[in-house]
Amino acid sequence: MKNILLFLLVFGAAQLLGQMPRVALGRIERIPDFPSKYVEARNVDVWLPEAYDPAKKYKVLYMHDGQMLFDSSINWNHLEWQVDETIGRMIRAKQLSECIVVAIWNTGKGRHADYFPQKPFESLTDVQKDGIYSAVRSNGYSVFNDTRIHSDNYLKFIVSELKPYIDHKYATRSDRKHTFISGSSMGGLISIYAICEYPDVFGGAAGLSTHWPGIFTMEANPIPEAMINYLSTHLPDPKSHKIYFDYGDQTLDAMYPPLQKKVDELMQKRGYSSKNWTTRYFPGEEHSERAWSQRFNITLVFLLGK
Repeated sequence: MKNILLFLLVFGAAQLLGQMPRVALGRIERIPDFPSKYVEARNVDVWLPEAYDPAKKYKVLYMHDGQMLFDSSINWNHLEWQVDETIGRMIRAKQLSECIVVAIWNTGKGRHADYFPQKPFESLTDVQKDGIYSAVRSNGYSVFNDTRIHSDNYLKFIVSELKPYIDHKYATRSDRKHTFISGSSMGGLISIYAICEYPDVFGGAAGLSTHWPGIFTMEANPIPEAMINYLSTHLPDPKSHKIYFDYGDQTLDAMYPPLQKKVDELMQKRGYSSKNWTTRYFPGEEHSERAWSQRFNITLVFLLGK
């Protein structure tokens, strides 16, 4: 019963009803309950720019937590990324090439299991794994809701099922150079994992307020070290990839400054420079869609800018 209540409170009745988001610029096409042999079916919303022309070819940005991107009126916290407004305005101002956004909904209860990088988790001891699975949020609710981590399957869904469908139905530039992935918090974590696991598919990744702790405490938490160890051997070639990070220092973001510093040191060691990597610090900013919407334009310029 607690898990059901958490699902309803956190993700809201709007997700259960699957309401279509309203957008100010461009238009959305819904793929309802996209089927998968790897993960639970979920809605996928495809945002197309105002002058979308099937005769052209477009860059593609895959984004997680798709229900939080376009319309605050249907979300549990009444916040949104303002993706349509931001990209639409930047295209009009010729600050950004036209692109398509593929907004992949999370499933609520299974979100953490979808987004938690699997290989770093599997490098832990059995005792450490049990401790991660038993983790709770500050309100006492379970982090994983009795769902096993399956992010490798989540990425297989994106790469081998969703992306081929998108490339077939829409006028995309399907190569690595024009394919990007982005998210915030755990969505940032899975985005960085995605570019490491599939460097031939994604040419750029962005993690806004990347949730390096993985759970909600740093006490006896082995996850950040496991992530650093994984990145040290799996970061893609800086000559052909771009990576964007940012973070604030309020609410949940207060956990990130020392962890992001370690990641930044590793990025430098692995040969990344300002040409292919940036980390932006926003003092005073919190962990919310409001904060991410205000700096999403910076992310777009770095990854997709002309």
